[in-house]
Amino acid sequence: MQIRLSGPKAAMVFSRYIQLGYRNQSNMDHIPDAESVRKAYELELLDSTGQKVKFGTLIGDTGRTVVVFIRHFFCGSCQAYVSQLAQIKGDALEIAHVRLVVIGCGNYQPIKEYEQKTGYKKAIYTDATRALFKHFGLIESLEVTPSDQPMKSYLAGRSRLANTLSSIWNGPLQHPHHIGKQGKFSQLGGDFIFGPDSHCSFAYRMHHTEDHTEIAELMKHAGVQLTT
Repeated sequence: MQIRLSGPKAAMVFSRYIQLGYRNQSNMDHIPDAESVRKAYELELLDSTGQKVKFGTLIGDTGRTVVVFIRHFFCGSCQAYVSQLAQIKGDALEIAHVRLVVIGCGNYQPIKEYEQKTGYKKAIYTDATRALFKHFGLIESLEVTPSDQPMKSYLAGRSRLANTLSSIWNGPLQHPHHIGKQGKFSQLGGDFIFGPDSHCSFAYRMHHTEDHTEIAELMKHAGVQLTT
């Protein structure tokens, strides 16, 4: 028996099919080649003042650059992750010749408050058009950690309810003037290591909203020796 779908139902099924296609493990683990990276380097981001900056200017000719794509600026889970990034000692990064860059997907106005909330003093930019997110295959989803998987360590001791309430308090309640500027709620992020030049040595795309790479693992791939 052949089933035919049309109208809104067909569009919904097709959308779900495409989404599942992007979740294919080989796509999620794909490391961009040099040509893809060079094209990405031409895409523009915004800094905390709204000035345009080409992505490629953030990647050095020597050393490596760890680029963390976060979700929206109100996301409490990503705030917890970036707060841990902020704790990495500058000496450890300098010895390994590694830079850290965080990229959001909203407007530029929330960046300064985000820096204050997370304690992160290094570079934060935003991809308001999400062109870079799409270029690197970062998907959209509102799913949380599957029941058969452990929570990532950067969320240890935080219940999902507490995390949600914290997100609401630290986001729209404290900064109502940023509502609508935080970025798309369903956009997921990922973690990449670029450099030198157009080389990408590590790529991890989030499968759900609580899925950044463990920081110890990410720094190990970048060659950064963390001290305990």
